[in-house]
Amino acid sequence: MLTTSISDFRKDIKSYLDQVTGNFETLIINRGKDNGVVIISLSEYNSLCATQHELSSKENEKRLDSAIEKLRSGDVQSKSLLEE
Repeated sequence: MLTTSISDFRKDIKSYLDQVTGNFETLIINRGKDNGVVIISLSEYNSLCATQHELSSKENEKRLDSAIEKLRSGDVQSKSLLEE
């Protein structure tokens, strides 16, 4: 995680954005006491949105927990995909 002030960010925007997108870094720009902005890459944002959607209902959460538990216990089956 990177942190910077708004002044330093302005001086070297490209470098900061390159670090965020190239290294999956999170950048926090401090804008005073208890005030700031977080910058993340688009792929990281999309991943967070997908996770939030998957966990948005108790039913989805239960299905995911069940699948994880089956995987951990070795209770899995392998299947081949059909080719067209």
